[in-house]
Amino acid sequence: MSNFSKSKVMELPRNVVVGHEVLDEIPNVCDRLGLPNKGLIIADEITKKIAGNKVQEFLQDAKYDVNIVDIKGADDSTVKTVEELAKEMGAGFLLGVGGGRPIDVAKCSSFNVQVPFISVPTTASHDGIVSARASITVNGVKESLKAHSPIAIVGDTSIIVNSPYRLIAAGCGDIISNKTAVLDWKLARRLRNEEFSSYAATLSGMTADLLIKSASEIRPGLEESVWQVIKALVASGVAMSIAGSSRPASGAEHKFSHALDRIAKTPALHGEQCGIGAIMIMYLHGGDWEGIAKALKTIGAPTNVEDIEVTREEVIQALVMAHEIKPERYTILGYKGLTVDAAEALAGNTMVI
Repeated sequence: MSNFSKSKVMELPRNVVVGHEVLDEIPNVCDRLGLPNKGLIIADEITKKIAGNKVQEFLQDAKYDVNIVDIKGADDSTVKTVEELAKEMGAGFLLGVGGGRPIDVAKCSSFNVQVPFISVPTTASHDGIVSARASITVNGVKESLKAHSPIAIVGDTSIIVNSPYRLIAAGCGDIISNKTAVLDWKLARRLRNEEFSSYAATLSGMTADLLIKSASEIRPGLEESVWQVIKALVASGVAMSIAGSSRPASGAEHKFSHALDRIAKTPALHGEQCGIGAIMIMYLHGGDWEGIAKALKTIGAPTNVEDIEVTREEVIQALVMAHEIKPERYTILGYKGLTVDAAEALAGNTMVI
């Protein structure tokens, strides 16, 4: 008799539609997935004008009964409001139309009311458009909450290419930081016997490598650049789905970013902070940190404090406290973290400060 008893559930997107002017494909996506007739679109003031109203029109023309809610933020109160609206109208699915906040709120709300959601990104600033985690502010503190992956993703490159290039460059930073996340995961496997997926780690690392190699092809106003970035973000999300956690795309560099979110007076974008964090964490791993910095600079993403509004003192403080973020996730920072002197040397040696 076999002693094998492992089992695993992988939650993957069932439909991914990416390309030029594909927004009108949303009704067809809903048809293919056999979704119920009633849906709720979550957008903010800007993304509602950019794509939310069009999505509603396309669905209504296809005889879907959909309403749209305009949110102001991504906090627990907003999530609760959306959940109540979804229950009140009997929504069988939700659509998050936007960058971070609308998709995070749709993702978290749909998870809590146990209905699927479709991700409709209007920019490509981070892998949250695909992942099963939602960044929600709870009691004034930004938290990464368990949610579920989108049942479908519809990324219209003709819309995303018109978003601020800074956001797209930040998305590249988030993807490139997978390099150090995978190294931290491998370290946790060796030192803490943590569960590890070779498939997820390979996919995540390969995605980062491909983006680094094509860094010179990522340029403002180029729709093909958006195509590459969106595909990379989707691949990163799939890697997390295979792993059943954010491990393939979140290590010490993400701890550093989350620490900055808590202490910095003016935090940078998530992907920007993760990219800068990856430079420093790769240095600790003894890897090619200069290659990461070069790729980020080529793309136009920040590599030091002069490129963003975070101060050198805040970077040092974030490095020192980073190990306290999600302490159960073992990284090269260990359980005790860096001393102030070590943090200053690290940031200085990598030219972050």
